[in-house]
Amino acid sequence: MSRITLIMAIIFIIIPGACHDINNADIMTQADKQLSYLALGDSYTIGESVDENERWPVQLVEKLRIDSVNVADATIIAQTGWTTDELIAGIEEAAPADDYHLVSLMIGVNNQYRGRQANNFRDELSELISIAINRSSNGAGGVIVLSVPDWGLTPFAAGRDKEKITSEIDLFNSVICEECSKAGVEYFNITDISRKVSSEPSLIADDGLHPSGEMYRLWVGRIYPYVYDLLKQD
Repeated sequence: MSRITLIMAIIFIIIPGACHDINNADIMTQADKQLSYLALGDSYTIGESVDENERWPVQLVEKLRIDSVNVADATIIAQTGWTTDELIAGIEEAAPADDYHLVSLMIGVNNQYRGRQANNFRDELSELISIAINRSSNGAGGVIVLSVPDWGLTPFAAGRDKEKITSEIDLFNSVICEECSKAGVEYFNITDISRKVSSEPSLIADDGLHPSGEMYRLWVGRIYPYVYDLLKQD
């Protein structure tokens, strides 16, 4: 074999292999791409009094995976008792990335419980919505905000002014709805589901206050069509 023939043979062997590797990298499919999810909130997001697999962000991820959406475990920044300002501080400390495909926000019940004013809540909620948008690779379209549940109908609220609690929850939720509309993010009302506890005690956890895994499942069902459509596009 001549020197020229040998060199041509080597080129023929090497180049096809190199091209094949490059093409594999370029044609990554949806199934290969793992999507990311950031959940921001308080006890309702962290799932106080239920098992980890019953938390609604965890249930959401599992449902997406069943439907062949390749999503990573949720990154959860939430703590029982947090108010809006405490969640802001918690996010600053955790310093999450700014490229999540989905960001959820659920906050406000502890502002209401501690007797804080709606105007103060509005200002801090607006800041949190902006933070959520900035953490989403899809901008405002990648953010969902859930309403505040009505704890006034739970066994924990026995002996309290339930009408006052319900009225204040409605006020806070009207603020959430308005701020979501201003920011162009999707708002989901799950408060009506939380008010079923009077006739469906299975929707309440053993502590008599927080939702059970079954109620969280109903919340996921409410938001799922929007989230599924959003992530299937990514």
